[in-house]
Amino acid sequence: MTHAEGGCLCGRVRYAVNAQPSRLTICHCKFCQRATGSAYLVEPVFEDANFSVTKGEVKIYDHRSEGSGKLVHVHFCENCGTKLYLRFERFAGAVGIYGGTFDDPNWFDRPADTSKQIFLSVAQTGTVIPAGVNCFQEHATTADGIAIEPTVFAEPHVIKAR
Repeated sequence: MTHAEGGCLCGRVRYAVNAQPSRLTICHCKFCQRATGSAYLVEPVFEDANFSVTKGEVKIYDHRSEGSGKLVHVHFCENCGTKLYLRFERFAGAVGIYGGTFDDPNWFDRPADTSKQIFLSVAQTGTVIPAGVNCFQEHATTADGIAIEPTVFAEPHVIKAR
């Protein structure tokens, strides 16, 4: 069985997962850029049953998504402020981990068939999008859950200045 752990900067909050992620989302939206202080969020997503907080307690910030209008629940350490994971009104039963908070952020697989890159319409200039991965200008589904046809680049794609 797969097992991996992670936590916040100060060590007061720890978590564990016991499976590979069910999917991987690389999100380039403005919310994720601001939340991570980076170009995008690497977000392995797990079924709730495969995730647990093993030490400490988190605080929750509720954010209403501009795209879906649904709540995103950001779980973070009250002491050091590290954002650790997300829960979603839109995707009940799913937990999205801030990938860089794992003790080893490279432990999980990144297969193209369960990975996607979203919100390329606001991705930062110079970001390289890998070949063979489902890509979307906005979200992968409409607000009412209808799947959107992906773009898949045959070669790596570089986001150009707008």
